[in-house]
Amino acid sequence: MRILSIFLSLLIICCTRTGNHSNDYDLSGKVIRIADGDTFTLLTENKEQVKVRMHGIDSPEKGQDYGQVARQHLSDLIFNKSVFIKQMDKDRYGRIVALVFNEKKQSINEAMLQAGLAWHYKEYDDDPDWDRLEESARKTKTGLWAHAHPIPPWQWRKEKRAPAN
Repeated sequence: MRILSIFLSLLIICCTRTGNHSNDYDLSGKVIRIADGDTFTLLTENKEQVKVRMHGIDSPEKGQDYGQVARQHLSDLIFNKSVFIKQMDKDRYGRIVALVFNEKKQSINEAMLQAGLAWHYKEYDDDPDWDRLEESARKTKTGLWAHAHPIPPWQWRKEKRAPAN
């Protein structure tokens, strides 16, 4: 009886660690629209459309250098595909701010940093691994880092909002 109890306990532990990790995520669904390099619309299994802003990164805006490149790269990674969302926050626009993973459980946030198509948004995230991903892309002049003086999106947005003199 004791051996059976130990066996069942081990079985439960193994199943919860190696089984379906759907409980690790807050949402899943199919990506139906790419707004830019860090924002998209998810169609959940309940047929609800949810806007998602990727946590910890900031990609160039549409009208900015590399904005279309970043948007296209994100589209290549996730458009019309299933993704899994781990909600970190909600922003002032009501969008879910999240870590995003593909079906292979690869981080899409990290993929954008590796591709050199996003800044690590340190104001909202302090992951040192993400610092290293951005630094690696900078050193190899990958993506937007090929540009001599890339303008961070938060600075570009601020300049666009500023009244003209």
